Amino acid sequence: MIEVTTPERLGLSSVRLLKLTDWLDQQVSRGRLAGASVLVGRRGKVGYVGTAGVTDLESGDPFSENAVVRAYSMTKPIVTVAAMMLYEDGCFQLDDPVSKYLPEFSETPVWVGGEISNVVPISSPMLVWHIMSHTSGLTYGFMQQNVVDARYRTVGLDRRGAHANLAEWTQALAGIPLICQPGSQWNYSVSTDVLGRLVEVWSGMSLDQFLEERIFAPLGMVDTGFMVKPGAEERLVTLYEPEVGAGLGGINQVPLEQRRGLKVLEKPEKSTYLAMPKVLSGGGGLVSTLADYSRFCQAMLNGGELDNFRLLSPITVRHMRTNHLPDGKDMAQMGQPVWSETSYDGIGFGLGFAVVLDPIKAAIVASPGEHHWGGAASTFFWLDPLEDLWVVFLTQLLPSSTYPLRRELRVRVYQSIID
Repeated sequence: MIEVTTPERLGLSSVRLLKLTDWLDQQVSRGRLAGASVLVGRRGKVGYVGTAGVTDLESGDPFSENAVVRAYSMTKPIVTVAAMMLYEDGCFQLDDPVSKYLPEFSETPVWVGGEISNVVPISSPMLVWHIMSHTSGLTYGFMQQNVVDARYRTVGLDRRGAHANLAEWTQALAGIPLICQPGSQWNYSVSTDVLGRLVEVWSGMSLDQFLEERIFAPLGMVDTGFMVKPGAEERLVTLYEPEVGAGLGGINQVPLEQRRGLKVLEKPEKSTYLAMPKVLSGGGGLVSTLADYSRFCQAMLNGGELDNFRLLSPITVRHMRTNHLPDGKDMAQMGQPVWSETSYDGIGFGLGFAVVLDPIKAAIVASPGEHHWGGAASTFFWLDPLEDLWVVFLTQLLPSSTYPLRRELRVRVYQSIID
């Protein structure tokens, strides 16, 4: 059980937190979600844990605080932290070319439109900080925007099991042109998967081994990994999609008020997460729980330390949550307006996190410097250093753009702060 402190001791209102409880219940009663959980922490303590609904509509098992969920892209900040731990160990510099460690990228060209053969040489090298900030020129196969991401799908970069290991997967990726010159655009991409391979090269360990030994075990993240831990299989929740407008492209064509129903995408007993994958995805391969991810968030909000174990220096953490986009731009000024786990206007990007630059421009109640990310199955977390606040939201509805859950959740959390 997660230890919860009286909210008022943390400057939170027990009465106003009931609005958060009601909101969580409404997501289930309205048929938006099968189940979900929320954790709110402040001033070093957890002040609220709420759960609603079930892990599976057929079985009716309650969605408890120890439910195991597919973290998907909430894997990215953890792997970026792993890389920055190795940075502190002196393994690389942020402006090192990626090809220094992965020579296969030394000849990767840049696509200029039309046929995939229409390419030019790279004008400046892809740097390590480019892949940490999604300005590398890489993309995702599910974007379905151009011939480059089509090639990703052709060679199976999005398919678990299509390659023997992460090293072979990276070799295949490097043979496909970039969609832009490194550093010129923000594009959501497989960059953090490449970073996971770099963690292996720098550390001499497999990615799963490094994460377990250097992050999960020291922080007590007992249920987090690239597969469901033995004995925890019955806690893995069912993955759903909406019955109307299912799929990333489809849901965007359906008005919000017409989105309804839940359809099973993956049952726990048939999940690919019951076995260790051949390719360890640093961009989206982990499963986790509310307690586990909360401990990671709390460590980062503490400046890289929790319970006398330090992941990173506070100086390094501050650097990670600073906007790294050129000339202080936000993602709307240099990004792709089609897909992300965040808003774009008024939001920059650091190393592994989106960063709030201007809450007014972003049209959200938040603090400048608040940093966050989410996962494809509608999970989300944010850290607000100004309010000494961290929040974790877990559920299992794909895609994350189905409902404006994250914006609605922000309102319910911030309105509960009274001190």
